[in-house]
Amino acid sequence: MLSLAACAWLLAGLHDEAWWQAMPSAARRYAAAGSVLAYVGLVGWFLHRARARDRATQPTTTAGHDALWVVHASQTGFAMELADMTADSLRHGGVTVQRAGLEHLDAARLQGITKAVFVISTTGEGDPPDPALGFVRQVMSQSLPLTGLQYAVLALGDREYEQFCAFGHQVDDWLRRQGAQPMFDLVEVDNADDSALRHWQHHIGQLGNGDEAPDWAAPRYESWRLRDRVELNPGSLGGPAYHLSLAPEDGTLPAWTAGDIAEIGPRHAAGDVEDFLRLIDVQGATQVRWQDEMQALDAVLARSHWPDRDAIAVPVDAQALANACTPLPHREYSIASVPADGALHLLVRLMQRADGTPGLGSGWLCRHARPEDDIALRVRRNPNFHPPADDTPMILIGNGTGLAGLRAHLKARARAGATRNWLLFGERQRAHDFFHADELLAWQAQGTLEHLDLTFSRDGGEQRYVQHALLAQAERLRQWVDGGAAIYVCGSLAGMAPEVDAALRTVLGDELIEDLRSSGRYRRDVY
Repeated sequence: MLSLAACAWLLAGLHDEAWWQAMPSAARRYAAAGSVLAYVGLVGWFLHRARARDRATQPTTTAGHDALWVVHASQTGFAMELADMTADSLRHGGVTVQRAGLEHLDAARLQGITKAVFVISTTGEGDPPDPALGFVRQVMSQSLPLTGLQYAVLALGDREYEQFCAFGHQVDDWLRRQGAQPMFDLVEVDNADDSALRHWQHHIGQLGNGDEAPDWAAPRYESWRLRDRVELNPGSLGGPAYHLSLAPEDGTLPAWTAGDIAEIGPRHAAGDVEDFLRLIDVQGATQVRWQDEMQALDAVLARSHWPDRDAIAVPVDAQALANACTPLPHREYSIASVPADGALHLLVRLMQRADGTPGLGSGWLCRHARPEDDIALRVRRNPNFHPPADDTPMILIGNGTGLAGLRAHLKARARAGATRNWLLFGERQRAHDFFHADELLAWQAQGTLEHLDLTFSRDGGEQRYVQHALLAQAERLRQWVDGGAAIYVCGSLAGMAPEVDAALRTVLGDELIEDLRSSGRYRRDVY
């Protein structure tokens, strides 16, 4: 190009007049030259921004060994954006975070990571994003010892494509086969569905110190009423557990499927709000604008985190106070009923913080809300825990309030006349913690429950936990799985879920467990 330019310059000197009849004017030549220079400058600026963004996603060499890695594989930038939001939520919870693009992880670096969350896009018909192709060829083509890695995957996709979230599932499957341990099950997101993203944020919030970060997108709640609340385990060594019955304010129940989730918008106790208003000497009825609508200040305070008292200027401006409030994050509970019951049932344990105060969601539902109080609630589909076909045998395993999700499945199975059901349930004391005992025993007597195995850890005996009962019934487990049974697990992520998974692998083997997962015959709803 330089040689051609030199030749053109030399030849141009031979012309003392216009080259051709329609020769552009000098002004137009200058304008064209300026346009070319502007174009070159714009391209250079884009290249600079792209390189800066690439440098921002490269891992640093100073990250501590205990850092939690947030890794993204992005085609359009959405996964990168969600990875940034995930990292911010983790930092809010006191977690040391290291950010990186998947393309910057090689085998050696991956083997040195102990905790990671992956935000993975799928492009086209199940393909990896372009930047991740090197990782697929160079790392996922190997077998690596990753038993020291705990991980989670957020899979982004579009259900209009047949291979929905395919690359996210490929990453998840590959990590499992290398011995990595999932901190919780893969979360699928269809077209940036905000409810699925809140579900992911809910799980991410469990990895920190418990500080509450606002939801990334506010749920669109509906107004429900608390109809009934009954403590199921008075006198228990564990925390009190309650059965709650709720109904929509307009009386029309939405449709839901066994396995679906209720998202609750918690609130502070009315007495706590009144005490805070009295302390700052502001009237609760004062109207303020919050979330794009006029509301009473006390209603805003009931549904939000308050600024620190020392940070509030005196005299207090009600609108400034409202501006400083951030919405309380939602809480998720497995639905324990089916629509045919005429109400939405929950099974909730009252949690206690380190200072002895009740938990945010459970405190509202089990302690502060009064009968007929308004409950902000929305039903969220949870297709990963939806039931199998009625003719498929079901093995249901759970502990504590995890019985809620399993109860909904059993109710649906009873209505369908499906009787190949086996429940393994564990709690502390049979005398106090055998939740819904009359109902379960009646199902057993009627044949809806073919087998019922119970374990109570504080009552003694060899089979203290559900995983022990599972191991004791190894032969029956093999027979049921060989007969096409699906395994559904619901309950605590810490303790029960990994122990049950280990017991299943002991009896059935890793390869069969992975095949069951891939075919949808091994599903979990753990928290």
